[in-house]
Amino acid sequence: SYYINKLLLPYEVTVTRIAYGIPMGTELEFIDEATLSRAFASRNSF
Repeated sequence: SYYINKLLLPYEVTVTRIAYGIPMGTELEFIDEATLSRAFASRNSF
């Protein structure tokens, strides 16, 4: 996500990363709604 953020800096696009509960490489279709909601609510920007 850092690399993508760096590429998009000239375009004034906000890039965030999911903070909690989602292991790297996990398919989002297998994540329950509560975990996904909490992860998006606590995401971090660069």
